[in-house]
Amino acid sequence: MRRSIILLPALGVLAACNQAADQPAANTTGNAAAPAKKPGFCFFKPEEMKGWKASADAKGNITVTGKAHVKDSRYVAQFGEPEIEGSTASLALTIAQNSGTYGATDDWWDLKAMIPANPALQSVSVTCGGKSVADLPLKKG
Repeated sequence: MRRSIILLPALGVLAACNQAADQPAANTTGNAAAPAKKPGFCFFKPEEMKGWKASADAKGNITVTGKAHVKDSRYVAQFGEPEIEGSTASLALTIAQNSGTYGATDDWWDLKAMIPANPALQSVSVTCGGKSVADLPLKKG
């Protein structure tokens, strides 16, 4: 009898631990504005970016190429994820840590990005720190 008296409150405490707390619903109306995305920092001078080209293949996949100069071989130039808005895709130019054992020839990194086929796209914009570096019309073929 003594065990059941001790066991009963312990089971009640364990059952209470499994209860979900009443939390107010976060944004149930769905009309709150999303925070504006802040552009990243541009690590490149205008003369350190060149050779931008964009073309679409027969399937509609878009290839964007160019070059960027990074003086410190511990870092590599790269594109961020493409962002599509209307008829324009944007690629942000940034740097990341070089995980390889070698740097680029004369510190110029070859850049290449693929954007999946989207028939609405008419141009690609390469950006750096929120500024447009190149506005490229798509070349079909």
